Amino acid sequence: MPAVGIRELANLSMVIARGELLRYARGKDGYTARFEDRLARLIGVRHVLTVNSGSNALITAMAAAGIGPGDEVLVPAYTWVATALAPLAVGAVPVLVNIDASLTIDPQDIERQITPFTKAIVPVHMQNVVCDMDAIMAIARRHKLLVIEDACQAVGLRYKGRRVGGIGDLGVFSFNHHKNITAGEGGAVLTNDDRYFERARMFHDPGAFIRQHAPTDEPLFSGLNCRVSELTGAVLHAQLGRLDPLLKTLHARYPGVADLFAGRPHCRPSPHHSPEDAVALSVLFDDPEEARIFGQTRGAGRLIDTGRHVFTNWEAVLCKRSFHERMNPHQWAHRDITYRVEDYQATLDILSRTCRVSLGAQYPAPVMLLQKRTLRAAIARLSAQRDGAPA
Repeated sequence: MPAVGIRELANLSMVIARGELLRYARGKDGYTARFEDRLARLIGVRHVLTVNSGSNALITAMAAAGIGPGDEVLVPAYTWVATALAPLAVGAVPVLVNIDASLTIDPQDIERQITPFTKAIVPVHMQNVVCDMDAIMAIARRHKLLVIEDACQAVGLRYKGRRVGGIGDLGVFSFNHHKNITAGEGGAVLTNDDRYFERARMFHDPGAFIRQHAPTDEPLFSGLNCRVSELTGAVLHAQLGRLDPLLKTLHARYPGVADLFAGRPHCRPSPHHSPEDAVALSVLFDDPEEARIFGQTRGAGRLIDTGRHVFTNWEAVLCKRSFHERMNPHQWAHRDITYRVEDYQATLDILSRTCRVSLGAQYPAPVMLLQKRTLRAAIARLSAQRDGAPA
């Protein structure tokens, strides 16, 4: 997670001193509005709307895009569970898609999962690793599908020179405790489409019709309260200045840690769809048992063991139950959507053989040197065991 310090405290103190905690209190001069403007310019989009979580950002984006009952939404089988829950929140159903060795949604499996009822693709840039957006956008345009980029775990990243979250029809960010910038909780919806933005603004605020927004011809509809307070905006405004320095540190450390695995016959860095922009490292082993052993190393972790990021742990999705049986989107689907484990063995195999490796963005250089020694020793022990030599 990024550092939090005096800048955030100064902004919070200003908000409290003014006594203006509502995000609309100071209009365009408020911290939240200024954060949205700065983030829009950074990512290269026309509109940014700050909301109270990444999960609600996904739901708001889907509502804004008109996704609803009877629609199918393609989501990867490896992502935080909220990606798969968001379609259900608007009456649609998630259809799971395998990942490839990059840990992101497999374009070939996207093609296999498309039906006449498919409305959108949600590529997820997992753990600061970007999707193959060229292939995904080409598929979407060919089949006339929407693309909602889930960039919650990749705020600020670049894909072939473009910032993620601004490539699809809509994008979403998360600002919770573990993300590249944080306010503890929070999220954002990004788009270049004026209509989607107006609909997102209506959906996220039941009082949108009385707010001092620009006039719109978009008919008003009921929504939820997903607003943030000016306290959240104040923290995010301070955090945004920390984003690129954090990513620069990760980018600088990537080659030195990745080189530890160069030439190893039993493990290798996972492929990257924009290698010149890489800021995260994972390692693919030939043997899942070796991945399990290596995953116990400090600063590493095997991905199959990461709880609700793996579809087999998504009980709320797999059980196909709703808070009320007549509100269950699966009753409105045009066909029976199944979530059979055997259909996603490709995903489970990759996750069982892959370990994330921390690049220690918050570690000072001497600590990172010690971490590299720890990783080097772990690799050497595995190599020795493979060769039959004493560990």
